Amino acid sequence: MASPPPQKDKRMQATLSIDLSAIIANWRALDALSGSAVETGAVIKADAYGLGAAEVGPALAKAGVRRFFVAEAEEGVALRAAIGAEAIIYNFSGLMAGDEEAVAAHGVVPVLNSAAQVKRFAEKFSGKPCGVQLDSGMNRLGMEALEAASVGLEIAALNPDLVMSHLACADERLHPMNTSQLATFGAMTFARATARKSLSATGGILLGAPYHFDLTRPGIGLYGGLPFTGAKPVVQLDLPVVQVRDVMPGESVGYSAAWVATRPSKIATISSGYADGILRATEGFSLYAGTTPCPVVGRISMDLLTVDITDLKELPTELSLLNDIQTVDVLAEKAGTIGYEILTSLGSRYHRVYKGEK
Repeated sequence: MASPPPQKDKRMQATLSIDLSAIIANWRALDALSGSAVETGAVIKADAYGLGAAEVGPALAKAGVRRFFVAEAEEGVALRAAIGAEAIIYNFSGLMAGDEEAVAAHGVVPVLNSAAQVKRFAEKFSGKPCGVQLDSGMNRLGMEALEAASVGLEIAALNPDLVMSHLACADERLHPMNTSQLATFGAMTFARATARKSLSATGGILLGAPYHFDLTRPGIGLYGGLPFTGAKPVVQLDLPVVQVRDVMPGESVGYSAAWVATRPSKIATISSGYADGILRATEGFSLYAGTTPCPVVGRISMDLLTVDITDLKELPTELSLLNDIQTVDVLAEKAGTIGYEILTSLGSRYHRVYKGEK
């Protein structure tokens, strides 16, 4: 038998709280680890890893970030509108078809990834700033040594502001790829003395000074994720209780009758599901009433999940999924994924609240 739902705001909307002060503190900590002679940028691609580039970007700019990185030209255009004309915005995907307006009108700086992109940029935008990405071993984006050499004169004429590469295994400190890529990148860039050199995102910063070069590019560490174990948690996700039911022993809950009560239970139905980024594959996790865990029971469905609150003394109006106890990486482990995916999957239906420095 269903009991009346707890009283709550009529909107009954889940709330995602984003702590801008924590993001800035994480950037400052990674900036300090990068060393006083190294500039520290910020990667805010994918809408600042799902947390809102329009809010995160200005906060980081105010804190001192001058070089930002996005994954697509459209992201750069939106970021430019949010942070103004002074900051430099690099586009990792380089100069793709249709990116011309972003470069010409909005000052988005392409990081050129191929000989074809170098030639196209030289034809259309000679004299404008650009970057160059080299492939030091990841085999994803960038030019290998021979390809870069084939357009060496064109690259020199463009006088790129940045020459970068990306580490494949930086979250594994002892992986041999790290030293291999470091050596390859150093050999590929030694002659380009005028360009800033950049190899390291968050994981590379943690590998130490030899990996830092002139500019580091922290991403996930800004948002509270591994491998930066010293990061401050950034997000809190509170989900509203829609209904509380009394479930008797032997009764099942949810799709496929996957969970069956073994005792008289109180089951809270929560307004969020896999459409909101709570991955269906997540197993053995809880929601929290303060610091008290309440196990999720039954299958996660599109808009709802069910939680055993039998042991709580009072009926809650909301329970938290992400907090200082269950961080994005704790939840990711239970879903068999990584914190990046948890953050970037957070749905658009959450009411977002920004706290701290703006």
